[in-house]
Amino acid sequence: MAELAVAGERMTEDTITGGGGGGGGDGADSVIIKKYANRRLYNTATSSYVTLDHLSQMVKEGTDFTVRDAKTGEDITHQVLTQIIVEEEAKGQNLLPIGFLRRLIRLYGDSMQAFVPRYLELTMENFSNNQERMRSRIDGAFGGTFPVAEFEEMGRQNMAAFQKALNIFSPLGATEAAAQRAATESAQSAQSAQSAQSAQSADDNADGGDEISQLKGQMENMQAQLDKLARRSGRTK
Repeated sequence: MAELAVAGERMTEDTITGGGGGGGGDGADSVIIKKYANRRLYNTATSSYVTLDHLSQMVKEGTDFTVRDAKTGEDITHQVLTQIIVEEEAKGQNLLPIGFLRRLIRLYGDSMQAFVPRYLELTMENFSNNQERMRSRIDGAFGGTFPVAEFEEMGRQNMAAFQKALNIFSPLGATEAAAQRAATESAQSAQSAQSAQSAQSADDNADGGDEISQLKGQMENMQAQLDKLARRSGRTK
């Protein structure tokens, strides 16, 4: 009886939403997945019930889908995708380090929370764009070295982009960035001044050396003249 009730509810809502495929406002290429009160998931494109494993495989294959509550029509795709991640992590395929999870939890309710989703999205997009190149490097790493430097450089670029975004939207961040630039410019100016002073000191030392040489020459000439006078005085006596 419960199955018949669910089937009846499904048929009624399929009629309202226009049946399978990507109806509604989710685009022609988006498969509609309906979630019923008994937690069962129904793929309207294949007219069959599916599991979280099926949805996980659809994600890996690049199939776009939207999960909606069968009763209210609410978009619950985010909740279901999060549930898939929890299921995968529970299987021992840990992609999310504990330290990362702790930091992520701390960001809930934080003033920077609004920036985190877009930052993570950009990071994953950057990772995906470089995925094939890194995969080829990893495949060839059997006789070489794992490309850790490339991962680190990618992380630095992502952090630089994130910091730039913070400086745009955060007055405090902009102030700190300006102070950092001022400190850098000041250090560069001080270094330039020190270099100029060193060059001037070298010139002064060179000039001083020339003057000492001249004085030494003059003293030698005076000593020679005194020696001549002394010899003349001796012959006179």
